[in-house]
Amino acid sequence: MASPLHSGKSSVNLGPTAVPGSRIRRDPPPPVKKVVDRDPDTADSWTVITGILTFELALFVIIVAISSYNGWSPRHTIVQF
Repeated sequence: MASPLHSGKSSVNLGPTAVPGSRIRRDPPPPVKKVVDRDPDTADSWTVITGILTFELALFVIIVAISSYNGWSPRHTIVQF
């Protein structure tokens, strides 16, 4: 029986110690931006104030639109001191 020819290459060790390190060059991660810690109570109060003012403005616009549709104008009001 014939024996296989020797290829000249060495065998590959597939064990856990044969894992080479990555040779892909990567950019370093970007620097982490500093996060400003805000007081949650202050943020909540500003959110409430903004919501109330938005609701009041919407209500004012609706009242003026309905009044002008019915023919009322601020010019019809006379203020006497």
